[in-house]
Amino acid sequence: MTNHRDTPIEIQKEDFKKIGYQLIDTIADFFDTIDDYPVTKGESPIQLQKILGTSSFPEQATPAEEIIIRASDLLLNHSLFNGHPRFMGYITSSPAPIGVLADLMAAAINQNVGAQVLSPMATEIEKQTVKWLAEFIGVSPNYGGILVSGGNMANFTAFLAARTAKAPMNIKEEGLAANQSKLIAYCSKTTHTWVEKAAILCGHGSKQTRWIPTDAFNKIDTVILEKTIKEDLKNGHQPFMVVGTAGDVSTGVVDNLKEIAAICKTYDLWFHIDGAYGVPAAIIPELKATFEGLKDADSIALDPHKWLYAPLEAGCTLVKKPQHLLDAYSSHPEYYHFNKTEDLKAQNYYEYGLQNSRGFRALKVWMAFQQVGRKGYAKMIREDIELSELLFKLANKHNELEAVSQNLSITTFRYVPTDVPHDDKNSMTYLNTLNEALLQALELGGEVFFSNAIVKDSYCLRSCIVNFRTSKKDIEEIIEIVVREGRIMHKKLHTNQL
Repeated sequence: MTNHRDTPIEIQKEDFKKIGYQLIDTIADFFDTIDDYPVTKGESPIQLQKILGTSSFPEQATPAEEIIIRASDLLLNHSLFNGHPRFMGYITSSPAPIGVLADLMAAAINQNVGAQVLSPMATEIEKQTVKWLAEFIGVSPNYGGILVSGGNMANFTAFLAARTAKAPMNIKEEGLAANQSKLIAYCSKTTHTWVEKAAILCGHGSKQTRWIPTDAFNKIDTVILEKTIKEDLKNGHQPFMVVGTAGDVSTGVVDNLKEIAAICKTYDLWFHIDGAYGVPAAIIPELKATFEGLKDADSIALDPHKWLYAPLEAGCTLVKKPQHLLDAYSSHPEYYHFNKTEDLKAQNYYEYGLQNSRGFRALKVWMAFQQVGRKGYAKMIREDIELSELLFKLANKHNELEAVSQNLSITTFRYVPTDVPHDDKNSMTYLNTLNEALLQALELGGEVFFSNAIVKDSYCLRSCIVNFRTSKKDIEEIIEIVVREGRIMHKKLHTNQL
């Protein structure tokens, strides 16, 4: 007589092994042949809906093996593959295979890493992962932190910690209305839009963010920054934080973090660094000067699912004094009776961020750190940078391409036909139209995938390499693809204008 409950959701051991092995074989074949796939088929939502089907909610059960086979077909034949060696759009990396296995294991154990009692070992692994992330980028391992979904949430988490630390003590009870002066945050014009979202969603309003102009190198202008802070203080406002960017999303520029840190110290402001993309490059010795000032940050946002090659989702907020996270997020309702005995030193992550129920994001980062090691990551990150530099060099040499910028692993460039002059307004407008149309054609064509950037009013193709599969051969062939498709698009647009 069995003690097991008979349920339709269970899969028996032998069936689970059979289906699981088949799925692992499918994934292994996919990894091995990913460069044979198009980056994307460019299918429209209507096409995808027809393929998926419009059936109503299922009334009858379907065997698990059939479901896995169908799901594999749908995803492997109708997806955009950011693991493809020619995917260079936005900042999404190729997922580390060990991270894929880690997510399988994490889902199987299914820990709620919100309270230590619910996730004893997972909590300790996350604590160690946070410590390793701090050590990896070169700040004190005494930084505390929490794994979150990605860059927006990593920055939001720090924003609220900063506000709690720098606003009047009664803000948690009385809210923003109790503060007669306006709480002001500062960032450069190139900073990611999360700052505006945070200001709006946290009740400050978008007008309470100062978007500081950039200098000739596209870094925040620290002279204007300090001048603006002084003006706000004179007008009775309350500056509370400055955001420095360590790798802006458009061009990869790193702000002068050392100068920002000095300003924050002078005016007693919270110094936050948005390093969601670029801060892992701090591991490269020759970039030490670029990241000087990193150790002075009160908080740092970074995304392991960007340049540490973790599968989505994996972001992290690091805070120099972890108590600031507790001050912002900790609460103890009567229905939380988690053990608070001091000698147990339990860390409950629900007190460190916005989530109560939390998945085990840290495992894939923790496992990859051990597989790859510091030297391995330095090698891959350096190679990504070198490939980006190669793309810039080849674009610069080609008479139909214009190399515009190159920082970290981001290159911006554009297609410029030989019969179009560069130096008049009409040509500028046409080149922007041409390159926007070219980007759309490339994205739908499936041979290569870029995103865009506007650099000094020029519409550019933007390549961000955070991809351990990309090779020198890919870069060389990408140049040929862009020129070929650029000529086709120029002829098409030119013909339409006649």
